Amino acid sequence: MARIKYYYDTETCKYERVKVSSWDIFLNLLGFLTVALILAIGILLGYNTYFDSPKEALLKKENEELNMYYELLKKDMNETQDMLASLQNRDDQIYRVIFEAEPIPSSIREAGVGGANRYKDMIESDLQREELIVESFKKLDKLKKQMYIQTKSFDEIMKLAKNKEELWAATPAIQPISNKELKRLASGFGIRIDPILKTSKMHAGVDFSAERGTPIYATGDGVIKSVRYDFGGYGKYVVIDHGFGYETLYGHMDLQNVKVGQRVKRGETIGFVGSTGKSTAPHVHYEVHINGKATDPVHYFFQGVTPEEYEEILRLASVENQSLG
Repeated sequence: MARIKYYYDTETCKYERVKVSSWDIFLNLLGFLTVALILAIGILLGYNTYFDSPKEALLKKENEELNMYYELLKKDMNETQDMLASLQNRDDQIYRVIFEAEPIPSSIREAGVGGANRYKDMIESDLQREELIVESFKKLDKLKKQMYIQTKSFDEIMKLAKNKEELWAATPAIQPISNKELKRLASGFGIRIDPILKTSKMHAGVDFSAERGTPIYATGDGVIKSVRYDFGGYGKYVVIDHGFGYETLYGHMDLQNVKVGQRVKRGETIGFVGSTGKSTAPHVHYEVHINGKATDPVHYFFQGVTPEEYEEILRLASVENQSLG
């Protein structure tokens, strides 16, 4: 119940009751509401300044989590880029050097994502963190393309490695007979004395003296190209096609142990030492041809011998003596 207010009237010397008009009530109420509203706004502003609403707190928490995961993703992308750069460097500086392949040009490795309108829809969607999101997508796209180029490069390297392995297996890399004591190399490649005519002639291979029946080995993987008997020359001989331009010839055999078209492996017995054809003693005449041209076989005796033994083979092959056939 509202208090009744009085005032002292000096004219009547009495306390008179204060009469309050509706307008006064309205003004008082308006003033009270104004002060209350100002206080409420101040309290609200102060609260919002120092405290988050539940929704704001949730959004802030989500934003912090997104920032954390973005930083982790950015770190992973950078580490992946570093790993890819290391692979690219090894690819160009090691693998491609080993297999004699040209390095991939940097312009191709950079793998531009291309297309000015590639991210047009993303840009026009009015994203809040547009630059951050677009740059992340650009980096991922570039990384994916660089990885694709690297995988194609490794496919090429694998093919080259397979060819290199086949080339190594096909290379005539051993001596055609067992020669552990290095006493069987009787005559080398080059100008030598013909055993029949006694004149200087080109000797297109090397001669290994050995007892009749000594096994003769294929010096590299290949396919038997010829199995023949040349009465006035190589006698019974075998020619192996190794591929990659290599062919080897084994002459003056006593017995051939293979047939045309047969595939042989390095170290496999293809025949036995004899003295057939134009021969003065049991031996095997061995030739290496590259793209149809005879070359010095001792240059390929690098498997199964030490550096010192190879030096001795070179010395023995350089002696200008008489060939055996």
